Amino acid sequence: MTQIDQAVDIREGEELDALAVDQFMKQAMPGLPGEASIRQYPGGASNLTYQVDYGNQSFVLRRPPVGKIAKSAHDMLREARVMKALKPVYPYVPEIIAICDDHEVLGCDFYVMERLQGIILRQDFPRDFELNERDTRKLCLNVIDKLVDLHRVDAKVAGLDHLGKGPGYVQRQIGGWSDRFRKARTEDVGDFEAVMSWLNEKMPEDVAQCVIHNDFRFDNVVLRQDNPFEVIGVLDWEMATIGDPLMDLGNSLAYWVQEDDDGPFQMLRRQPTHQPGMLSREEVIAYYLEQSGLQVERFDYYEIYGLFRLAAILQQIYYRYFHGQTKDKRFAAFGHAVQYLEKRCLKRVEASDL
Repeated sequence: MTQIDQAVDIREGEELDALAVDQFMKQAMPGLPGEASIRQYPGGASNLTYQVDYGNQSFVLRRPPVGKIAKSAHDMLREARVMKALKPVYPYVPEIIAICDDHEVLGCDFYVMERLQGIILRQDFPRDFELNERDTRKLCLNVIDKLVDLHRVDAKVAGLDHLGKGPGYVQRQIGGWSDRFRKARTEDVGDFEAVMSWLNEKMPEDVAQCVIHNDFRFDNVVLRQDNPFEVIGVLDWEMATIGDPLMDLGNSLAYWVQEDDDGPFQMLRRQPTHQPGMLSREEVIAYYLEQSGLQVERFDYYEIYGLFRLAAILQQIYYRYFHGQTKDKRFAAFGHAVQYLEKRCLKRVEASDL
């Protein structure tokens, strides 16, 4: 079935020590039969994700990217612990099977979780995935509802309130991502100084403090195969924290490329938000605010922040490619994407009446 997310052959330079993985898995789960069969999921541009099979039993292994990485980034241990804490109160989190902080095994921290077999929607609908406009809208609303549900989680009950640093989340994000962009900037991209200056000048107060995902997208959502309207999983919790929910929505909308967007933005699309029946960004904002009960007069700030943050993430990845720290050719065009995002941010800043 083309609808089920498929692992493929492992990319060159990202191989795992199969014997070490096998020994670790059998210590964590005694009784696993035979030897481990390992393949890699092709999606994602950050952490590396592998499928580890033993007969009809299937697991997922997550580890940081190969090569030099930013300090405090790609913290697998933190991600796994956040997921373990969230699982009892937010059932869409995959179950953590084992966590490894012994670098003698793979040379890095990593964790193993259950594999959720379902549909993950990426750039386009699969060929055998047919929904009319009405059903597409229903699917879209169901996915947005899971973000609303996450923002309703009681962080204290989940044991995650320690992740919060108190008021000032918006300020910390603008300062943090500005610093990361400047450190990762390469000579062939713009400096984003005008955008960062605007974000500092127009900075709002936090609207709330809650559990946020920080990378909530269709390609991080797993749908049930026999009922694609039902979300059975939410993946990629690396950047989850306690923060402002509108900043979280702004991050999601940076990836929300709709049907009438220009060509360069369409080239960045990695989820099927252009399909007939999908909500527009304005409709997503209106629906989210209605469901969450939050209020904001203008959403411009959060959208521009989301685009800038996306540019900073892409630039951090492109920096590794630019300096030969990764050979993954998917990252070669990221510099062009960063240049486009600066222009898009500046255009949005100019049009804003904040």
